[in-house]
Amino acid sequence: MHHATPLISTIVGGIVLAFILGAVASRLRLPPLIGYLCAGIVVGPHTPGYTADQALAPELAELGVILLMFGVGLHFSVKDLMAVKRIAIPGAVVQIGIATLMGMLVSWGFGWSWGQGLVYGLALSVASTVVLLKALQERDLVESPQGRIAVGWLIVEDLAMVLALVLLPAMAGLLAGAGAASGDAAPGTGEVVLAIFATLGKVAAFVAVMLVIGRRFIPWMLERIVWTGNREMFRLGVLATALGVAYGAYALFGVSFALGAFFAGMVLAESEFSHRAAEESLPLRDAFAVLFFVSVGMLFDPMVLVNDPWGVLATVFIIVVGKSLAALGIVRAFGHSGQTGMTIAVSLAQIGEFSFILASLGVYLKILPERGQALILAGALLSIMLNPVLFHMLDLYTARRSRGADPQPA
Repeated sequence: MHHATPLISTIVGGIVLAFILGAVASRLRLPPLIGYLCAGIVVGPHTPGYTADQALAPELAELGVILLMFGVGLHFSVKDLMAVKRIAIPGAVVQIGIATLMGMLVSWGFGWSWGQGLVYGLALSVASTVVLLKALQERDLVESPQGRIAVGWLIVEDLAMVLALVLLPAMAGLLAGAGAASGDAAPGTGEVVLAIFATLGKVAAFVAVMLVIGRRFIPWMLERIVWTGNREMFRLGVLATALGVAYGAYALFGVSFALGAFFAGMVLAESEFSHRAAEESLPLRDAFAVLFFVSVGMLFDPMVLVNDPWGVLATVFIIVVGKSLAALGIVRAFGHSGQTGMTIAVSLAQIGEFSFILASLGVYLKILPERGQALILAGALLSIMLNPVLFHMLDLYTARRSRGADPQPA
């Protein structure tokens, strides 16, 4: 393909190959998602032949994350979010802590320092927004009790990772240890506390702006567009709202694109146009969500399976087994049914976009070794591939139980 058109070649190459391999996967009775990931491996830099633009692909994939979270927000209200806060907040915090500790224990076996293990463990503790929401949407679970808990849990994880990304550069000198090439001094307690409060203050300011101003302005704006009777303008208004609020949240408040888009959808959910807005954003959302999986495949180096099989196995075990058991135990401890616990556990049994960002930042700051980044990327791809299989097994288990007895209430 012509090198002067990297944007076009990346979109065309990614979507066409994802379509072909997704169709092959469906033909083999495998989830299309596996085909999308394989498409990314094929167009990635670690395999021969055409290589898509590695800088553009993740940015295009981010559009899928924005539209996906905007769509989920359209089905949520502030009341729905508050209803699950008692389990979502402590549950997510405890699960992040357990997964991080497991990562630190495994990293100790690798001979890494505690700082390296902390970054590695944190990267394994947070689930992928796209994978989780796609799985819930395919099973019509987004508006179910399990789905609401899972989404609330995801929002808390998102906020925790925003905080981690802010604190990591400030604590690089301490975490990297004496071997850091940067020579940064360890931060004082006051500096760390100040960074935490500054981040929480920005998040609180963004939420306040959305609830006070956005809650009134966004529905009012779309209502005026509807009065014109121009469907094209309504579609453009919905897209501008999702992308504009997401970017504004990131640029002005340091909040992630995903969280900004979620709140944009949530304030619009209380208007009468929420269902129509969801329908208008659906085609673009699905197309860019596919590019997310392609971009994940592009990052994966298949040789890590040969060069470091035990490291990959340990990483996948923490993500798929360790996190799942922790989430299941937490949900059950809060008095929810086993069915709800297993649904949330399987939903969280993968990692994604925040893990990549955290790993890249860790390597850049000379905290995380490159081996750690390779293991995180391998763990992400394999856990994402396994996630549809785990959900299929859960569906079979649920169907078998429902034939023998009435399903438990959530």
